[in-house]
Amino acid sequence: MSGTTDPYRGYRGPTRALMQRFDITVWCEVRARTTRGVFEGLLLPRSETSDELHLVLKLGVGYNVGIRHDTVLELERIGYREAHYKIPEKEFPFDPTHPRVKLFGTGGTIASRLDYRTGAVIPAFSPGELYGSVPELADICNLETEKLFGVFSENMGPEQYLILAERIGEAIRAGYDGIVVGHGTDTMHHTAAALSFMVQRPPVPVIMVGSQRSSDRPSSDAAQNLINATWTAAHGPIAEVLVCMFGPTSDRYNLLHRGTRVRKMHSSYRSTFRTLGDIPAAMVEDGIITPLKDDLLPRRADREVLVQATYEERVTLTYYYPGMHPDVIDALVDRGYKGIVIAGTGLGHVNRKIYPALQRARDAGVQMYMTLQTLWGFVQMHVYETGREILGLGVIPLANMLPEVAFIKLGWALGLHPDDPAAAQRVMTTTIADEMTDREPHDGYLIYQGGVPEIREFLGKVWR
Repeated sequence: MSGTTDPYRGYRGPTRALMQRFDITVWCEVRARTTRGVFEGLLLPRSETSDELHLVLKLGVGYNVGIRHDTVLELERIGYREAHYKIPEKEFPFDPTHPRVKLFGTGGTIASRLDYRTGAVIPAFSPGELYGSVPELADICNLETEKLFGVFSENMGPEQYLILAERIGEAIRAGYDGIVVGHGTDTMHHTAAALSFMVQRPPVPVIMVGSQRSSDRPSSDAAQNLINATWTAAHGPIAEVLVCMFGPTSDRYNLLHRGTRVRKMHSSYRSTFRTLGDIPAAMVEDGIITPLKDDLLPRRADREVLVQATYEERVTLTYYYPGMHPDVIDALVDRGYKGIVIAGTGLGHVNRKIYPALQRARDAGVQMYMTLQTLWGFVQMHVYETGREILGLGVIPLANMLPEVAFIKLGWALGLHPDDPAAAQRVMTTTIADEMTDREPHDGYLIYQGGVPEIREFLGKVWR
């Protein structure tokens, strides 16, 4: 971040005055004596929208700390080190004995850096730079990279799904032994579902990977995730679309999740991804892949893959809530939406107030499907009168398909059969990539609820 003309960039008011009093500028290495102790670190620029009350230091351990201006007794300059965050690309070494892996970059935190001008994590590393920061990749495979997009995952959508699916199909036919897709974590489960439907029965692993924490942080999960994802793509026995992310909160191992049964479940934990309605497909630890399920599709020697890259964008996912008014559904019909996935309460319910809107949508040819807000469990619309009434209005239950997966699948199904509603409905109600299962495993739904006696007793034995 060189070349700044403002030595106090981002600081104003009392923090700027404090820096001027002690003749300190951004990028100075300082020793700050405060009422709360002594801190040493690099004084970082601040975002123009940040408050004017805190100095920000990057400590020697790599973490940032904010120091309130009125706690500072003295600032001592002990050095100056303007930061540069560009990691130079390195030519990936070739080993004829290694498998070939293609890495597609889309953006996201696994290929990002921290921009101290704005305070944001931004897409900045090209896929080729990953080798510069994770040289262990050269011991795993011959890695070739292609940057398809440079966006955060919230900007991924149908346009990108179609391109990505086609490019994966081309790479498989070209003879690559595995595919890795670098992706932001926020919507990775949406893209994983899309690829599970658009790229069917691949002969090699298609592994999606991201990171919760950017590469400049000591607690970053980027390197381990990328190493294990690349190992799985290069050497793994499972030929499916899988998400490879941290298993526990520690650095011990990664889990492989099927693309239609996975969901991001925590905003910041590194172990944010969980398989829902099932157990994970496999575990990756120190170059060893341990299958956890017995129905995994095996790697094959052929190059055959079915790519059906198509999508109808006029579909939506509607989360039912108490007191919901019918005009929510009416507006979707009026705007020409062709499909609606409802995340209903309980076993798949909505209130009677919106029945007329559902009937109007049915009469307009809008396809409607029911999933569950609970995420775990099955839609059961024959149990209560409400469910039976909703069935009569044309809403079709989708077993234990996750709401986001149903939303993605509906767009894909209507794209496949834009003029044949019956065919699209058959696609929606037919299991293609484990999106609906016959039952949930007995050890799938486990919640460790803090505060209860059993957990307190367990933690008392292991938490010192």
